[in-house]
Amino acid sequence: MSKDAIWAKLQEMLNSGIDDATKANNMDELNHVKKQYLGKKGAVQAQMRYMKELNSAEKPEFGAKINEIKASLEKAFFDAEQALQDMALSCDLSRKLDLTLPGRRKSAGTEHPLRKVQREIENIFLQMGFEIARGPQAEWDYFNFEALNFPPDHPARDMQDTLVLKNGALLRTHTSPVQIRTMLSYEPPIRIIAPGAVYRRDDDITHSPLFHQIEGLHIEKGLHLGHLKGILQLFAQRLFGCHTQIRLRPSFFPFTEPSVEIDIGCIFCKQAGCRICKQSGWIEILGAGMVDPKVLEACHIDAEEWTGWAFGIGIERVAMLLHGISDIRLFFESDRRFLSNFA
Repeated sequence: MSKDAIWAKLQEMLNSGIDDATKANNMDELNHVKKQYLGKKGAVQAQMRYMKELNSAEKPEFGAKINEIKASLEKAFFDAEQALQDMALSCDLSRKLDLTLPGRRKSAGTEHPLRKVQREIENIFLQMGFEIARGPQAEWDYFNFEALNFPPDHPARDMQDTLVLKNGALLRTHTSPVQIRTMLSYEPPIRIIAPGAVYRRDDDITHSPLFHQIEGLHIEKGLHLGHLKGILQLFAQRLFGCHTQIRLRPSFFPFTEPSVEIDIGCIFCKQAGCRICKQSGWIEILGAGMVDPKVLEACHIDAEEWTGWAFGIGIERVAMLLHGISDIRLFFESDRRFLSNFA
């Protein structure tokens, strides 16, 4: 093909590109056309096949011509893009404001469901004369186990397998160390609740490596199991409803003697029997018992003069019951779709 014919082909391609750019109705069409001409396999690149038909003297002129055409097409596409943007802005500005449309509200944050349940439980016990006590989440073995009648290598420790830090401390498995620190720091009578995060090596739909507890401790002269039952009966009625009943079942905890599990009458079937209570009419809710004399002695409290009781309840356990949640992991996934149900 002669030089003049090749030059005519190049000019024809340029005119076609400019024409297609001006005909594009939106950005998608324009980008498609731009790719057809300026893409790696586009029309401009395809013209390079004519290079082999030119002699050595004509090749530099051909290269300059290709660059000139490419620059002209780029300007044409830029101008077309500006024209489309101006048209879109003009259409947007010409729209009439509909004053009947509702405003756009920003969603406000709210308390996490676990924090709501914790605050509700705290308020119930604060109204009964308890005080809130807190302690460190990284604890020493003595406060987390030994002072609570967990001797080293005792099999009861296996149920509270925890996470150990490099300095020998561990992440507490319950908030009971707060009870020990309180009894060592204050003389009885003592009446506290100890809320906070605790850690164990559990991870399934009903257990989490991180969860939250509220424990209670009451040390006074003449306390017995009947006082504990009365307090927990009142607590259950205020939290789950005025007709809620509780029952005590014998159990074992190293730090209490005697120890009991506390069940509440099923709040879903009113003790008639259902899937949630496994047809028993009762749901386990917390563990409790009279403080073991060895624990009192470890805290320099005369077990002959003072008695006490303690309990521990899982905040996630209560929240799952109150809101019908079957998977504990939902509380920790920060899924706004889940959390918005509690706003």
